[in-house]
Amino acid sequence: MKSIPKLIRRFVGIMTLSILLLVILNITFFAVVFVRNTSAFSPWDMADHAAAALQLTDGCYSISDEIMAKLKEENAWAFLIDNDTRQVVWQTDNLPGNIPMQYTLSEIAQLTRGYIDGYPTFTGEAQNGLLVLGFPKDRFWKHTRASWDYHFIADLPRNTMIILAVNIILIFLIYVAVDSKLLRSIRPITNGIQNLSDGSPVCLKEKGVFSELAEKINKTSEILQMQAEQLRKKEAARANWIAGVSHDVRTPLSMIMGYAGQLENSENLLEIERKKAAVIVRQSSRMKDLINDLNLASKLEYDMQPLTMKRENAISILRQVIVDFMNTNIDDRFPIEWKTADTLTACCINADKDLLKRAVSNLIQNSINHNENGCVIYASVDADDNTCKICIEDNGIGVSDEQIDRLNNTPHYMICDTNTAKQRHGLGLLIVKQIIKGHNGEILIDHSGYGGFKVVLSIPK
Repeated sequence: MKSIPKLIRRFVGIMTLSILLLVILNITFFAVVFVRNTSAFSPWDMADHAAAALQLTDGCYSISDEIMAKLKEENAWAFLIDNDTRQVVWQTDNLPGNIPMQYTLSEIAQLTRGYIDGYPTFTGEAQNGLLVLGFPKDRFWKHTRASWDYHFIADLPRNTMIILAVNIILIFLIYVAVDSKLLRSIRPITNGIQNLSDGSPVCLKEKGVFSELAEKINKTSEILQMQAEQLRKKEAARANWIAGVSHDVRTPLSMIMGYAGQLENSENLLEIERKKAAVIVRQSSRMKDLINDLNLASKLEYDMQPLTMKRENAISILRQVIVDFMNTNIDDRFPIEWKTADTLTACCINADKDLLKRAVSNLIQNSINHNENGCVIYASVDADDNTCKICIEDNGIGVSDEQIDRLNNTPHYMICDTNTAKQRHGLGLLIVKQIIKGHNGEILIDHSGYGGFKVVLSIPK
């Protein structure tokens, strides 16, 4: 199905966007954490400033009030180790009591890079000694034995990019594997839904993530197939009933028409009796036409009427229909005018000639039946690159916009009124519609430019 590649592209797009968002969010998170936990204050710089500010005057050491205030603000303490004696010769008032007053060289080296009794310490070179600056135990964390291989540091950017690329590829492969499994589960479901829309039976395996959905689709398919089978039986019974009634009615109807015709022409009957017989003949003829129309409409509806398609000239077919009407001594109140352009000599289509003639005849007869006071009937053929259009219109009484809309959009044109003498069954237009549908064409009903009724049959070439 066309939706599967689209679904795959959507999954890949979501995965790519997810990876990008994760990378951006992680970088942003670590940047924020780093900024929040890295202050502008440097204990090494402060140790250097304090060492520079410590002055020896008249055998006594003193430090500036500014540095001292800074030490108190940071809750720091300080002392000075003499270069010669390696003893503490100066200290701040807040020096912890457990800080030693004498140091060896190894202890000085240890406090320079690490801690004194758990206090992080930092050193600065002062006059005649080493200034040691100490902070609370939870203020700083120091690397006391930090050492890194040179090639490890040099290759760190490349190795980081390799690890990042491997992680992205692994995420992609995992995502594709999961999505592929999901798509394999979805594909039968989508195919089943498509088969449901086509009316085909569906039988899906009821397992996996979508087992419940597959079960519902299978039940729906069973219900639809059952309904379709019941509908087919009803349609077959209806078509057989119509065909049977049509066949059974023809024989007695022919006898009625025959005897009524004899009575109409009999000189032994009174004039009024012959008129009654004439009415019987006309109504029997109408009944015969109705039966024929009903039988043909039923066959066309249920595809029981085979169409013999050949290349035919629509102009020739329309001319033959008009000639046939003229040969039947059509009433002078219904002249037929030919409106096809003289330059158009042929319009070839694939058509069943007899059925197409029947459709055009129905349209002309429709204009005659619905215009008691007479009208001019206009017949024409027009063509473009892909379509041949047969148009039958008149300048009769026409119909309203509401009727036009109903005729174009309702599936049948049954009309039943109380006028028993001129009752109309509306099968003529229904048969026309079914015939044109069988030719893969379209029918358009509209107002005529001459003020009456218009029907256009569009048939592909």
